[in-house]
Parts: sequence; structure tokens; C-alpha cells
Amino acid sequence: MADIVIERLSKTYSGGKAPAVNDLSLTIPDRQFMVLLGPSGCGKTTLLRMVAGLEYPDAGRVMIGGRDVTDLPPRKRDIAMVFQSYAVFPHMTVFDNIGFGLKMKRRPAHEIKQRVEQAAGLLQLEPYLGRYSAQLSGGQRQRVAVARAIVMEPSVLLMDEPLSNLDALLRLQFRAELKKLVKEIQTTTVYVTHDQVEALSLGDRVAVMRAGNILQVDSPMTVYDFPATEFVGGFIGNPPMNFLRVAVRPDAGQTRVVIGDQELPAPAEVAAAGDDTVLLGIRAEYIQASSPNGAALNGLDAQALVVEPLGSHLLITAGVGDQQLKVVTRTDFEVQPGQRLHLQPEVDKIRWLRASDGTLLRA
Repeated sequence: MADIVIERLSKTYSGGKAPAVNDLSLTIPDRQFMVLLGPSGCGKTTLLRMVAGLEYPDAGRVMIGGRDVTDLPPRKRDIAMVFQSYAVFPHMTVFDNIGFGLKMKRRPAHEIKQRVEQAAGLLQLEPYLGRYSAQLSGGQRQRVAVARAIVMEPSVLLMDEPLSNLDALLRLQFRAELKKLVKEIQTTTVYVTHDQVEALSLGDRVAVMRAGNILQVDSPMTVYDFPATEFVGGFIGNPPMNFLRVAVRPDAGQTRVVIGDQELPAPAEVAAAGDDTVLLGIRAEYIQASSPNGAALNGLDAQALVVEPLGSHLLITAGVGDQQLKVVTRTDFEVQPGQRLHLQPEVDKIRWLRASDGTLLRA
């Protein structure tokens, strides 16, 4: 078993006004692919480095496979790490780069050859084993770095933004290869990224971080569809989730919310929250746009402010009163800036949050 248990870890750097990691706890089951997602400075890399043993926590402990490794150096934690930079040795061939760790552990030559060839096969590096790093592309060098990590057959694989140095097309290709690889080797993996697309596509679970804290840990689609806070909904998604500030109008029959001079129905938990104002959250793809004469009941009248053709869809920035929201619609929808629109949100896709602290209201 190679589960990871992080118990109340804290870390404040010298001169720092706020902790980089603040009393954080997280459990990662054996063989799970966990993604730590958040903006720069949120503490995700610091947390990864404490799991790796490259940083020592001010408080708390790290356990791997039921063993307390907090005071152990990296070499005794049975981990392997892939960094943002490729960090391949330029004076060594691909074969020697991949087998370097095994050689340092004085493994027999036949075992090194077997395991290097196996790792190279998984990462499609067999034709390049005799080449030097200067003869490789960026994507191939990153494959070498990953192969050098997995050849050690670690209990835990740690990755710190390994795709950020690749261009967009290479990143797309390598992301799919990496997901397939991790599924094949079935190693507990912790992956750090600020790219929400990577997080959603790769992880079994995603932990969204901000200011040294974890705001939400769940499956990718749960984090996407049911963000625990306004920050999570606004950070994940392209475009991010829309949030409209609405006034609550309790009614004997049905609760309604008011946006400017317009009303929408709201579920019982909105009235039960007891707040005068709440946030209505809705993803851009869950809003149906039509011309005003096609207006349906309980929709919103709006005005198109900006229209952006994006190939597979149109992205419309629309104004509702003094607030704005994004709408994704088909490319053949005829709309021009300044045109009136009717917007029909999918009722079951609306999320309701407290306006005071931006937390999700649960039924």
C-alpha cells in the first residue's frame, strides 16, 4: 500500500507574512491520481515538496504507506519526482539518463537494461535510447524525465507542473500519454498544476488550493459542476462560472430571486438560508440564447455586448441589468453586439451560493 496521509501540515517561509501551507490535511488513497490545483503562490508546490522531503514542515506530519516519513530524507521515502524543468543530463544518452537512478543503486546491468527498455517502451522512447538530450525535442526530453522516474518503480510519483514548458499541441498530446501511462503503472501520483484543463482531464480527484488551504477535494466533474465556493467556480472552467448577485424574495408559493427588474424561481434552500442576497452560479454552456420573440418562461432578457467566434462555438458576453455573464452558443446563431437576447438557464444546472462568503448552499 502507498497511500499518503498528510496531517495538519504547516509551513511559513522566513520573512513571509502568511503561511505557505496552513494546517492542511489530506488523504490520498493507494494508486490514486491526485491533482493539486491552484493559482501561483497558493502553496501547492510547497505541499508537494514537503511530501517529497525537500522542505521540512513547521508542524504536522507526512505518512506514506502507513510509515511516518516526516523526518526521513527523500531517498528513504520510496518516491520519484518529475520537475517542471526536464533536468536531463546533457552528457548522457537517453538510455543512461533513464537508468541513472538504478545505476546509483548498483542494480545489475541486465536488470538496468530490462527496466530501462520497459520504461522506454511505455513512453515511446525506444528509437532514441542512443541519442543525447541535445538531439531531442522538448516533448521527448520530458518523456525521458518521466521514464527516469517510473523506472525506479516508486511507491509514490510526484510531478511538479511537468507539462508547462511544452507548447500547446505537445501539451495536449503528452497529457493523453501521461494519463494512459499512470493508469498502466498504477502508482500513487500527486500532480501539481495551475492549469485547470490538466486538472480536470488527468486527475481521479482534484484538490483546489488557495492561500495555503484546500477549498475543495472531489472528483473533477463534481468540482466543475458543484464548486464549493465562488473562488472554485471562478477558477475552474473556460470561461469560468458566471455569478450574478440576486435579491431573495420569499413567497408563500415559491421563492423567487430578483435581478434588476427581472425575476427567476429559486429552490427552497435559498429561502431557508435566510439571506437577503445570494449568488446565482451558472456555467456558460448551460444557458440557452435566443431572440427575444422566442422567450420562454422564467428566462432573462439581456443585451449582447461582445461576440467572439471561437471555431467550435460562439462566446457571447451579455449584460443583464448592470451585471455581465458569458454564454456559449452554436456558431450559426446570428447575433451582433447591441442586439437584445433572451437567456434561458438550465434550472438544474444553477448553483446557489451565499453572497456573504461565497460558499455553496446545499439542499
